[in-house]
Amino acid sequence: MLLIASVGALGSFYLLLPVVPLYVATAGAGSIGAGLATGTMMLATVLAELVVPRLLDRFGYRAVMALGLVLLGAPALVLAVWSALPVVLAVCLVRGAGLGIVVVTGAALIAELTPPERRGEGLGIYGIAVGIPSIVCLPLGVWLVGEVGYEPVFVAGALLGLLAVPVTRDLPVRSTHAEELAAESGPAGGVLGALRIPGLAAPAVIFAAVTLAAGVVLTFLPLAVRSGSAGVAAIALLVQSLTSPLARWGAGRYGDRHGSTRLLVPAVLISALGVALLVAIHRPLAVVAGMGLFGIGFGIAQNATLVLMFERVDRADYGRASALWNLAYDAGVGVGAVGFGLLAGPLGYSAGFGLVAGVLALALGPSWLDHRRATRAGRTGSSAGRAYASTSEETA
Repeated sequence: MLLIASVGALGSFYLLLPVVPLYVATAGAGSIGAGLATGTMMLATVLAELVVPRLLDRFGYRAVMALGLVLLGAPALVLAVWSALPVVLAVCLVRGAGLGIVVVTGAALIAELTPPERRGEGLGIYGIAVGIPSIVCLPLGVWLVGEVGYEPVFVAGALLGLLAVPVTRDLPVRSTHAEELAAESGPAGGVLGALRIPGLAAPAVIFAAVTLAAGVVLTFLPLAVRSGSAGVAAIALLVQSLTSPLARWGAGRYGDRHGSTRLLVPAVLISALGVALLVAIHRPLAVVAGMGLFGIGFGIAQNATLVLMFERVDRADYGRASALWNLAYDAGVGVGAVGFGLLAGPLGYSAGFGLVAGVLALALGPSWLDHRRATRAGRTGSSAGRAYASTSEETA
């Protein structure tokens, strides 16, 4: 039931993710308006993620997931009526809050329902489920706009979220380990306070760098190739959305058997190479290959960083670890979209993609350091956080 609800929620999100920036840009707001649309949504997502752990403690999984689906779906209907930039940004704010609620709740509940020794694979299966909407809806949204216009696409985006609301009645109301959680006490503080937990900051920062690039390519690829073949963007987005969940699942199976820290460097390197290929934005083969590579790196990074963060906390802090990971995800996407929107005009798309690839390559440093520290700790299973903490203190 959780996977079904997540598919509906992410379907609503991915269908409109590249469409709303196009909608804003064609309405006269240009690349700055397109970046603001994605950035505003991600800002609201980040702010919502900061409070979701407290909402879960107070209201439980079922009510919070239903609220997220409503906030994500219903406001999309407004876009079918009004195209003014302030209205669009207001809709993005509300939908972003819904997205933040859904992704934190989903990841936390998946971590709780899967046994520790198969958590990587469980999160990989969750990644495939939430990847299905990206496979179908990312390219579909761009294609449908050209065939039927914006209004039907906005209505479809609303329905995908709202039709998933009844499914939430079969989700657990409270934690299935309530007695254990009551006996555990994690470090004090909110979501940002979780950064003080040893070993969480590194994967969060690494993942934020990868998602910064994701915010750029998912927002601006359709605009960058708009002057060329309209089908190139749809094909490239389809390739990215196919490779990402498969890589995420494969990384989970590999990580369960060999450890996830050794996947950090390959994830960053492959992602950076993919973005670097987009410098040749007028070459369709380079664009499709670049998005394929980026999808592989992105999928590996999604699984490896999330698994590491859950390994390094107690069960009582699953909600905060999930919120922190999603915070890194959405903050990276938002900063990437807004920043690239400001740079695309003076630099151009090719030079801009090259700059993003260079920024992403900087994450190779912390990726290598995290792998070395975890290797020195002999990290295995749920003892990861304590082992990592000891090694980090020695290194410091």
